[in-house]
Amino acid sequence: MDNLIPAPLRIGANTPGEGFLPDRSTTLTAQPGTETTERWLRAALGAAFGLPLDPPRPGTKDAGNTVELCLDPALGPESYRLVVAPGTGVRITGGDSAGVFWGAQTLRQLLGAEAYRRAPVASGPRRSVPFVEIEDGPRFAWRGLMLDVARHFMRKDDVLRYLDLLAAHKLNVFHFHLTDDQGWRVEIKRHPRLTETASWRARTKYGHRASELWDETPHGGFYTQDDIREIVAYAAERHIRVVPEIDIPGHSQAAISAYPELGNTDVIDTSSLSVWDTWGINPNVLAPTDNTLRFFEGVFEELLDLFPAATSPFIHIGGDECPKDQWKASAAAQARIAELGLRDEEELQSWFIRHFDTWLTARGRRLIGWDEILEGGLADGAAISSWRGYAGGIAAAEAGHDVVMCPEQQVYLDHRQDGGADEPMPIGYVRTLEDVYRFEPVPPGLSEEAARHIIGTQANAWAEVMQNRARVDYQVFPRLAALAEVAWSRLPAPEERDFAGFERRMEAHYARLDALGVDYRPPGGPLPWQRRPGILGRPIEGPPPNV
Repeated sequence: MDNLIPAPLRIGANTPGEGFLPDRSTTLTAQPGTETTERWLRAALGAAFGLPLDPPRPGTKDAGNTVELCLDPALGPESYRLVVAPGTGVRITGGDSAGVFWGAQTLRQLLGAEAYRRAPVASGPRRSVPFVEIEDGPRFAWRGLMLDVARHFMRKDDVLRYLDLLAAHKLNVFHFHLTDDQGWRVEIKRHPRLTETASWRARTKYGHRASELWDETPHGGFYTQDDIREIVAYAAERHIRVVPEIDIPGHSQAAISAYPELGNTDVIDTSSLSVWDTWGINPNVLAPTDNTLRFFEGVFEELLDLFPAATSPFIHIGGDECPKDQWKASAAAQARIAELGLRDEEELQSWFIRHFDTWLTARGRRLIGWDEILEGGLADGAAISSWRGYAGGIAAAEAGHDVVMCPEQQVYLDHRQDGGADEPMPIGYVRTLEDVYRFEPVPPGLSEEAARHIIGTQANAWAEVMQNRARVDYQVFPRLAALAEVAWSRLPAPEERDFAGFERRMEAHYARLDALGVDYRPPGGPLPWQRRPGILGRPIEGPPPNV
């Protein structure tokens, strides 16, 4: 009972007794509105323990050996009550269907690590669920992970696996970074060269961009539109919203390589550009032309069909790290600035972002972008992902914009977990499990009204030096478990948090991750096959700035 992650809001006193041990005669009763959890329980626990979890037969009643799923809107969004009592079995009551699902995730944890396997390792559950009452609900509505599949492609099955890992940690937002200079990962039927050309690069820098090493194997891949529909539907079954990101107007060389007219053709020969094979901030950005606007309106038209509003109300447009040098040198860009009566290139980017904010709003969606979209003015309904520290998020929240706090200095999981020489391709600041656990999404000093605009937090996993699933696992876990507790639980101030207690609970959680096949970083450091000594990274020395 004391090893749940994330920590629940309240655990009632245990009732004496042996507890509830499901067996092949255990039934599953589901009220209307709880069908997603009913299907998930039968699939997950049925596979792990070989239990049919059939519905009760008509005319029979066995309240002491049943799992019952109920709804009670009075509990609130995503909240639940889990009651295990003698003579009544297990009852999970949710404030909505998502709350029921999160309650089922807690039940799975109570059943032990064997509940996370895909086939039985014993004749049935070996651990009974204690007689207890748990009341729980999330602190934030946005609890997420950003996964970059543009730098290194992740196969569809691996994406589905990550959705299961998010669900196991009560995370409900999957920020899907689909495009960048190094690759375009989503099929757009009206622009076929985006996947024919822009989804593959000839080679890849191995390590930081200053490294002299290259992987000469062509790298790439993309998701068909049916792949995307499958991913979105799979996420929805797990009450996870998918937020797609199409990065504009910077980070766009892959798109320009396929359609050179999208670039600043009066400054460089864009027809000579290929999908970028190294890392960093790329000078080749989109041209602020009507043709560019129409092209990406077409992209977003298809995207909105793939990501329905019910499950993907937000569309992320990037907006970060857009160098203005080509616009300054472009006669066409300067003419556009004069035509629009703008002061400079910063306002030109703001105009570009506002155009798509208006376009998306007219179609019932909300634009979200990285905090650079604040520069030059931000459209009223836009939200931001605050990555360059807290400052952008504070400014946006005080101005009435919704904010997802994800500062690089705190929750970039591509950053190294230790300063040791054996860490694979060290990047960024040292961010330990404890550092992430002590992260606070709402900075001190915010007004009460502004604090309400901090709608949540997410961890970001950029994939420049994460070439495969095992490397992603190593960087993301176990730190994502700490972020999940920060996002879900109502923790005390960072300096007052019981990290020693969290570590004790993690001992049981590592067994769950083992059962799930997660290649996490062990507490004692990387295993021999996880080490990458001598590969040049980009470590940043000293403590991260408090911004």
